[in-house]
Amino acid sequence: MTRDANPRASLSRALSPEVFAQLGAGHVGYLRQITSDDLRRLFPDTPEMARGLRLWALLGADGNPIVVADSREAAIANALETELLMVSVH
Repeated sequence: MTRDANPRASLSRALSPEVFAQLGAGHVGYLRQITSDDLRRLFPDTPEMARGLRLWALLGADGNPIVVADSREAAIANALETELLMVSVH
């Protein structure tokens, strides 16, 4: 029997995409800068707003949006308020 030198690789093979997407749900989040154009494309029901505005989205571990704010600080404040663990995504 051989051992995988990378334990993360073994874990990712053991989890289905559905289970993997739920890891950290409600507990982990990340920030992503988007534009009002991106927001409109991702969420067609978004109210009309000026094109090209820079916004910050706080997203859950599964990528679902939690809040969209006009400043990074406001999005971070929301994460702290809801006790989300913030992670860096590259």
